Amino acid sequence: MFFYFDFITWFKLVRLVSQEKKAKRRRSAYRYLLLTIPLRAMGHALCFFLDGILFPGLWFTKVRNPVFIIGHARSGTTLAHRLMCEDQRFSAFKYYELLLPSLIEKKLVRLAAWVDRTILGRSIERRLQAWEDKKFGPMRHIHKMGLTIPEEDDLVLFSSCASGFWATRVPNMDDVDFFHIDQRPPASRRRLMGFYRECVRRQMYLNGGNVIHLSKNPVFCGRVEAVIEAFPDARFVVLYRNPYETIPSLLKLLHTGWKIQGEIDKQKAARSSRVSVEISYESYLHPDEVLARHPEVPRAIIDYRQLVAEPKATMERVYTELGIPMTEQFRRVLEEEQNKSGRHETAHRYSLEEFGLDDTEIRQRLAPLFERFNWDADMPEIKKPKEAAKA
Repeated sequence: MFFYFDFITWFKLVRLVSQEKKAKRRRSAYRYLLLTIPLRAMGHALCFFLDGILFPGLWFTKVRNPVFIIGHARSGTTLAHRLMCEDQRFSAFKYYELLLPSLIEKKLVRLAAWVDRTILGRSIERRLQAWEDKKFGPMRHIHKMGLTIPEEDDLVLFSSCASGFWATRVPNMDDVDFFHIDQRPPASRRRLMGFYRECVRRQMYLNGGNVIHLSKNPVFCGRVEAVIEAFPDARFVVLYRNPYETIPSLLKLLHTGWKIQGEIDKQKAARSSRVSVEISYESYLHPDEVLARHPEVPRAIIDYRQLVAEPKATMERVYTELGIPMTEQFRRVLEEEQNKSGRHETAHRYSLEEFGLDDTEIRQRLAPLFERFNWDADMPEIKKPKEAAKA
């Protein structure tokens, strides 16, 4: 399998950079897109090709019955993923492993980590921790990130210019689409998902082979059909949370990411925000529509409120519906989590008005889900921007 690179999206990104009015930002973006990304992709491509030669056992590694956790961003997918990662039968990507899609690269990092622990007294580890604090610090109050923390699979496509994480770097969501993979031509969809499957296979080989891949990806709400095509025996866990909480929370995350890149064009940010809201509606509705066409696909639906209040009972039901027997070791983990239930909090505050959102529009667009999950009964207080800042 050869390394995948989305040249169409790459050319779009280069074109968008040419429209940047500030010369300093334009030069920096050009260096990144015309030099850093191509060099990085070529290095990954070489290592990706050599994987099958240096590790022949890779060809015998099979991806069987993977589990995909999906749902609108900020809907509890991270919490569900963290809980299921405690089950040792699952294999998941860590952040640094997503940045290094080839098996050779991952093996070299693990070797360097061993040398650092046994010979260098963890000096490299301490420097990396300092870098982590600087890199991820501004975002950790919204989403906890770190090099060794499990993260969204979609990041493995970043150097291929095919990852939704690009949306946090460029506020051009009206020009570049990372969400609607199910609507792409079949050949294009197969190339992308075929490469992703190869990345998953390498991760499973690294983690022992005889494991179950566990994926957490909000952006995969737009590629459920593509996932089923690439993984016919896939199983899904779908999270639902009140959109009055999730949609402004996602917008806050995106705007924070854009601000980190520097001052942004307000009109461009506003257009991208509107596109994000439309995608949010699809994130809630599209998975249900696709899974309804595939009744044979195992799935479990999680109400975020139940996951937070009763994690043990919720996960026991999920395992039953997915046909996964629960081990006693994992059951004890859930019991410990149950003792902490209700403490899952975030310092992140949301406000519909801050982003010009209309609660009436949200209620109308997602009316079937409001009735299904009775979100009206516990509708959160919608704070004004100044009130949210004081909270």
